[in-house]
Amino acid sequence: MNIITVQNLIVRRGGATVLDIKELNVAQGRILALIGPNGAGKSTLLITMAGLLKPSQGKIYYHGKPVDSSASRSHMRRSVSVVFQEPLLLHTSVYKNVALGLKFRHLTGSEIKKRVDQSLDYFGISSLAARSAKTLSGGEAKRVSLARAFALKPEVILMDEAFNSLDPPTRETLIDDLRHILEETKITAVMALHDREETLRLAQDITVMAQGKIVQSGTTARIFNEPDSEFVASFVGTETILEGTVKSSNAGLMEILVAGKIITAVGNDYLPGQNVYCCIRPENITVSSEIPEKTSARNVFKARIQKIVRQAFFYKMILD
Repeated sequence: MNIITVQNLIVRRGGATVLDIKELNVAQGRILALIGPNGAGKSTLLITMAGLLKPSQGKIYYHGKPVDSSASRSHMRRSVSVVFQEPLLLHTSVYKNVALGLKFRHLTGSEIKKRVDQSLDYFGISSLAARSAKTLSGGEAKRVSLARAFALKPEVILMDEAFNSLDPPTRETLIDDLRHILEETKITAVMALHDREETLRLAQDITVMAQGKIVQSGTTARIFNEPDSEFVASFVGTETILEGTVKSSNAGLMEILVAGKIITAVGNDYLPGQNVYCCIRPENITVSSEIPEKTSARNVFKARIQKIVRQAFFYKMILD
């Protein structure tokens, strides 16, 4: 079941079309990542879905009903929380920051306390309740911002690159905590992400964007393992992309002619003679100084090492 549907959505700014979305479906209870290069329109799509930016044309549906009146927009806004890239906190205590939205909704004091305490506990910041927001670290401020959003008990939470500017240990811990909280609360999440590792660890579904349009949508496994284009393959981390022609295809296993050599590949059934791209992810390659007598590898090629580059805890090997 889709909780949000976007159809024929166009957003113009200064006469230029910055968003042109034919259709986007957000499944209830799922975690959807919007990924794409800078300027792809991810943030614009998020704030438009949140009702903070009026589209030039098109429709947004919430639970199958059009959001096209003051009443329907108000209803959706009360059901959606937004977390921006930079934490927007008042110069008051952590507790009062988390309670802010609840007070605007005129909840009782006991209900506010219950929700704030629960949200602080979710994000492991109960000990910070009396602290001034001005004294928080970047990671602590981000947790307070998230706690405030979750305290509202939204049906949908929209997040705009919420992990940017955090140091690696803080980011990893927060991602793990957020994934656990989303699984426990069953809140639908749509988040603009910039990092492939974050996407893999958090997202169940992915929408790839470029130049204000959707390039491909699908499950995380589908996007990473079966990209529809060279652009998508490259963006999700496939550095070896070979152009070839299908020689034979049977039950998802194909023989592809690439630069005079046959490569056996797994994929959708394509017709013989069809031009395709072979996408080889680095984690699917094994390097050996000799050909083993017994191997499960479908393809074995000789190559020469051109360069070895250190990348954090790994080494990147470039072969010719």
